[in-house]
Amino acid sequence: MSDARQALDQVWRADAGSVLGVLARRLGDLDRAEEALQDAAAEALRRWPAEGVPGNPAGWLVTTAWHRAVNRLRREANGRDKLAALASEPPGQPTGDDRLALLFACCHPALPGPSRVALTLHAVAGLPAETIAAAYLVPTSTMAQRLVRAKRQLRDGGVRFEAPAPEAYAERLPAVLAIIYLIYNEGYLASSPDVPQRRELAREALELARQLAILMPAEPEADGLAALLELHESRAGTRFDDGDLVLLAEQDRTEWDRDLIRSALARLARAARRDRPGVYQLEAAIAAKHALAPSYESTDWPAVRTLYDHLVVLRPSPVVRLSRAVATAVVDGPAVALAEVDALAGRLGDYRLWHAARAGLLRDLGRIDEADAANEAALACATNPAERALLTQRLTRG
Repeated sequence: MSDARQALDQVWRADAGSVLGVLARRLGDLDRAEEALQDAAAEALRRWPAEGVPGNPAGWLVTTAWHRAVNRLRREANGRDKLAALASEPPGQPTGDDRLALLFACCHPALPGPSRVALTLHAVAGLPAETIAAAYLVPTSTMAQRLVRAKRQLRDGGVRFEAPAPEAYAERLPAVLAIIYLIYNEGYLASSPDVPQRRELAREALELARQLAILMPAEPEADGLAALLELHESRAGTRFDDGDLVLLAEQDRTEWDRDLIRSALARLARAARRDRPGVYQLEAAIAAKHALAPSYESTDWPAVRTLYDHLVVLRPSPVVRLSRAVATAVVDGPAVALAEVDALAGRLGDYRLWHAARAGLLRDLGRIDEADAANEAALACATNPAERALLTQRLTRG
């Protein structure tokens, strides 16, 4: 790889979100900003090998992209009025605030969930449409159309590429956190029937969460999400064995990434000092209990269940109650836990993990035929190939 190509790849990875953000903010149009930035990248590949890589590559890209955008507006009849308002004030240097503004725009509540995910991966993380399409098992043309529609919705809705005021964080931040977590979960355990996990999505989501925590240091939930994803990633290398899913109780804890665990614990401590608990901090605290335990059996299960009690207050969902029941099984036994799980039948009857949890508890109680029936129900709901293999294996063992 040439020095120019390597330098462009590095600045693209580190600063493309900020560069695109500042251009989108000034132009008020993500499509125009992307087009101008792509022109600037092509110009860099032409000029940098001969002229050398500039001292401030990100600034060079902004300036070059800006000139390209202005020239294009000058040529367009419908762009001349806009040109008069823009040309007198070139964009400044890209900053973290520009990346933050772009992230909030891509996660705008006016967009449907799938469009938020796609646009965030494309504009903020810099993934091309074909990569995102492959990750979500749709044709590239479909993903490209989704991106076009999303950008059009932002433009037609007058969405500004500016970071929200701090007083608006409580309203806007949860959507951003949820989208990043959604991306991570798809990478961590894919919904696809073809592959068990998509590591590239998990890595992108972790990077987005870390960037958000840097950009919003006063928001404990941003640190909470980054801590949660670091804790999940710390054991990513032990979750699969030749494509087979390895459950938490059976993972080799000596292979867990202790650097990631330490980083997550530091984030959690920093978040806790702000005394504003939230769902991601609580989920991270639960994951930390597992990370710190030398074995599954020695986990502080009463503390885990207490944390779930707090989480139920903030997020009273049946899925959280199901997770709490797993801790109850260890603390109070499978019969008590089964009663908790069965109480969720009306809301989780189509959820594979509800059936799988029932199967495990029924087996612990010696009710083998019922356990097999629950496993079969879980298998009927599961799409992930590793999950299906595990459930099939349980049925085969009898």
